[in-house]
Amino acid sequence: MDKAIVYVVSDSVGETAELVVKAAASQFQSFEINIKRVPYVEDTGTLTEVITLAQENQAIIAFTLVVPEMRDFLTSEAEKAGVPIIDIIGPMVNQMKQSYKKHPREEPGRVRQLDEDYFRKVEAIEFAVKYDDGRDPRGILKADIVLIGVSRTSKTPLSQYLAHKRLKVANVPIVPEVEPPEELFQVPANRCFALKITPEKLNNIRKERLKSLGLSDNASYANVERIKEELDYFNELVEKIGCEVIDVSNKAVEETANVILGIYTNKPHRK
Repeated sequence: MDKAIVYVVSDSVGETAELVVKAAASQFQSFEINIKRVPYVEDTGTLTEVITLAQENQAIIAFTLVVPEMRDFLTSEAEKAGVPIIDIIGPMVNQMKQSYKKHPREEPGRVRQLDEDYFRKVEAIEFAVKYDDGRDPRGILKADIVLIGVSRTSKTPLSQYLAHKRLKVANVPIVPEVEPPEELFQVPANRCFALKITPEKLNNIRKERLKSLGLSDNASYANVERIKEELDYFNELVEKIGCEVIDVSNKAVEETANVILGIYTNKPHRK
């Protein structure tokens, strides 16, 4: 036989079964194995058609069918037709059911759902990195959440934490000498969160930051009067935007993130 056919049958996309078949096929170099995927199978009529084709072409059927009735039908009919079949997921599910005394969901597409969830998280993390610290104001209008605050109010770690919750977050530093991006006034206020902090707390944080960098804590960056000037400007800007204000003075990143999530998930959001 110079060429063979394997029909990959699934009640979902069929990627799992196809990968297994490809891995097995890679072990045979003397002839070509043609893989034909039959995804989203929901009725026995389709299974009957595939069995007929497999019989005519002397093919194998590899399948991932999680609904027991569909699996049993294919197994029974293929046996009658003399068509060899390989159940890729069934034996593992059955063994887990037997060993762990748990009943499987029997829902098609679960792996696909997990994969999509993973890629949404990765996308959100990449978004947070790309639009961190106001480096590209175009991200403001694309974001699910926009964080604003003066320097050292945990904007970056908050963005990353929320990104792991699959939310696209952009953050913008507020500095009196720098005009805020116009996009900040275009984004719906209920998607923007202002991170408020007391002058005393910020003074301590900035002094520690300077020390960690080997610099003098007498720099204007940690000067109380300078800090108050920044916070006054910040408060004026927040009033113009009309966004939600969260005091982060005595909150850990996780606490602040949970507050934001609680507000965000309980409000309608306009894009």
